[in-house]
Amino acid sequence: MITATQLRPGMVIKFNNDLYSVFKMEHRTPGNLRGFVQAKMRRLSTGTMIEHRFSSEDRVERAILDEHEMEYLYDDGDAFHFMNTENYEQMHLGHDMLGDAVNYLVPGFKVTIVFYEGKPISVDLPATVDLKIVETEPGLKGATVSNVTKTAKMETGLVVQVPPFINEGEVIRVNTTEGTYVERVN
Repeated sequence: MITATQLRPGMVIKFNNDLYSVFKMEHRTPGNLRGFVQAKMRRLSTGTMIEHRFSSEDRVERAILDEHEMEYLYDDGDAFHFMNTENYEQMHLGHDMLGDAVNYLVPGFKVTIVFYEGKPISVDLPATVDLKIVETEPGLKGATVSNVTKTAKMETGLVVQVPPFINEGEVIRVNTTEGTYVERVN
């Protein structure tokens, strides 16, 4: 247990029987009143943001999280199967747990899965991922980078806006936080 004044952004705490990641916190002491901590937190199970006012003396439980590097193996239609790269144990996660991360999963891809008390709570993707284009309009000869784009469908089903000089079969780097084209990979 820690006091509310020890909260820091990025910390994960157990609050109201749920896990929250501290997004922003501010310690306030208004005039001659008692000090308090105003915290903005993200609920890990739903992703919703809340604000809560803790008294300076309030104690909160800091959550101890485990992170494991896992390799994505395959999708059987109902679940996505992963293998722990350290002990080779396999596990599967549903679409509801992965959310938009399924758009970036190709066999052999490594992700970090965060566990709390032995249960997976979130999947951390790298900042970018390289994906192959399976469908797009033919590239234009002499086209250069400009604000003109065309749609391209990736091997995972993700649709990304790409410059006109990109062709089908090429591999591009995609930003996983925004789902946008970054660059062509040689």
